Amino acid sequence: MALDWSALWLSLKVAGWATAINLVLGVALGALLARRRFPGRELLDTLLTLPMVLPPTVLGYYLLVVIGRNGPLGAWLQSTFGINLVFTWQAAVIAAAVASLPLVFKPARAAFEAVDGQLEQAARTLGVSEFALFLRISLPLAWRGILAGLLLAFARSMGEFGATLMVAGSIPGRTQTLSIAIYEAVQAGHDDKANALVILTSLVCIVILLAAARLVGRRGREFRDVA
Repeated sequence: MALDWSALWLSLKVAGWATAINLVLGVALGALLARRRFPGRELLDTLLTLPMVLPPTVLGYYLLVVIGRNGPLGAWLQSTFGINLVFTWQAAVIAAAVASLPLVFKPARAAFEAVDGQLEQAARTLGVSEFALFLRISLPLAWRGILAGLLLAFARSMGEFGATLMVAGSIPGRTQTLSIAIYEAVQAGHDDKANALVILTSLVCIVILLAAARLVGRRGREFRDVA
């Protein structure tokens, strides 16, 4: 049976966009939680970690409540711009981004907390602005941890199933990602196609995980060398 490559390209597109979104949100949230002390800080950390432990169907239901036609965001988009997110590839991006967000902001927070505060304080005494300090000191010292988290988030987005199925459905060529295509192939009894898709997905995820492990290992050796 011929392999439909559209599911792979769609999965890569969804994972790429979800990772790009989490690059901004995850780094910003990681820096905020690492550098600022405010009431409810740990509660915010807990809420942001929930997508990692919630059942995917529960996460998908919450997303439907928010972006569905009767949800606050979905109704506003529909009435203002005529945009319906449900059963689109953009909905799959949102589902993947929410599900993988903890894998970015958690390593980002840890990486920023590991940056030597004395270096940042020395920069402040020299008159460096907070934004320049972040770009020139904090971010360069924390980038390996952030990149490792982004790679893990990309792999997680590639394998997202439950939440994606609930908000994006399974429309071949439009919203059917690799994980959903595997499910559909198994349900239809197309074992050869399912096996090929499983091997393809596994190979992509193995490469990503090896790259993430290599980055984390290098980061650990750098800290040991400095110490």
